[in-house]
Amino acid sequence: MSLKASVESEIKKAMLAKDKDRLRALRAIKSLILLEETKGGATGGISQEEELKLLTKAAKQRKDSAGIYKEQNREDLFAVEMAELEIINEFLPKQLSEEELDAALRKIIAEVGAEGPKDMGKVMGAATKVLAGKADGKLISQKVKALLA
Repeated sequence: MSLKASVESEIKKAMLAKDKDRLRALRAIKSLILLEETKGGATGGISQEEELKLLTKAAKQRKDSAGIYKEQNREDLFAVEMAELEIINEFLPKQLSEEELDAALRKIIAEVGAEGPKDMGKVMGAATKVLAGKADGKLISQKVKALLA
């Protein structure tokens, strides 16, 4: 089932349950999908890779906003962002644990043949493709830097 279809199904469930917070987050996801489908030159459908990018970007935006609201002691807005983030995460692939990420990066480093910090670009290029949506880009970068040092 495509992301759009599953989101629409969840919207119906949220409407029946009268869950306004969940409904708002699901509608935001659907809006992102529709905007991507109809932007200039689009064919009317988006690939799973593009869906994953959309959701990852939306999750990152919610995390950033939540961090700002937390700094400004706006607990009400912080709670809204965290609730939306939780719902977005339901549609994202399971995030890798520290150990799983470490093992995957070691494997990528071996495949690429990286020997030191100068090869970080090669490793990051391969890692971002393989681990897209499974780990945060900032965390991947930190781990690669530590492993190559």
